[in-house]
Amino acid sequence: GTIVHWYQQKEGRAPERLLFFSGDKAVVESGFQRNRYMVEKVSSQNRCVLTIKDVIPDDAATYYCAYWDLHCDRNSKIIKAKTPLPQHKGNSPPANAEILQKKHENQITYVCLIEKFYPEVIRVTWTDGENKEVTENVAKGDAWKPAREDKYSIGSWLTVPAENKDKNYYCNYEHESQQHSLPTQGLFCLMFVTDHLMHRTAYLVYIVLLLKSSMYYLIVLFFIYR
Repeated sequence: GTIVHWYQQKEGRAPERLLFFSGDKAVVESGFQRNRYMVEKVSSQNRCVLTIKDVIPDDAATYYCAYWDLHCDRNSKIIKAKTPLPQHKGNSPPANAEILQKKHENQITYVCLIEKFYPEVIRVTWTDGENKEVTENVAKGDAWKPAREDKYSIGSWLTVPAENKDKNYYCNYEHESQQHSLPTQGLFCLMFVTDHLMHRTAYLVYIVLLLKSSMYYLIVLFFIYR
């Protein structure tokens, strides 16, 4: 049941996660070609083998295998956590995941918020209704951990043209303990309520100012007539 991660570190750069292997499935990070990497785990020999197909010069790097071990400390080709492990053991799936949306002029921004999961390693992607990954106008923040908590949260943004308002998009996340997909259609978002209230308030203020201006204009006309 161990989740095995593979990292690639090129000279002069920080390690970058290439994929993680859970059960019989390898989940390759975006930015890497999925069909070029094959992982095989031999449980009886405590081995996990990474195979790179059609090797090219750009593949030159140091590759690390990493995993969480709550019982012992190994030093052979293992990337270890820099902070102590929390008191709870095992993985915690996200406690909450939701999509918020914001309209602005001729575009719509969807915000996918995933909260309270552990460990912090998670993959978030966007797909359209045809299950094709969307990479343009997508931004993802780093996982953060609130003070006095031991679980993480993360956010990802997708911006689309306003004419795509009826098109369905999905925020997908893959965590060691859970995989899930959230649709953008059928949302009721508090941000819309906030916008509505702001627009209504601005409208009322405009009416009041207009009435005051009209009264001032009538008073000025009255004195001019006198």
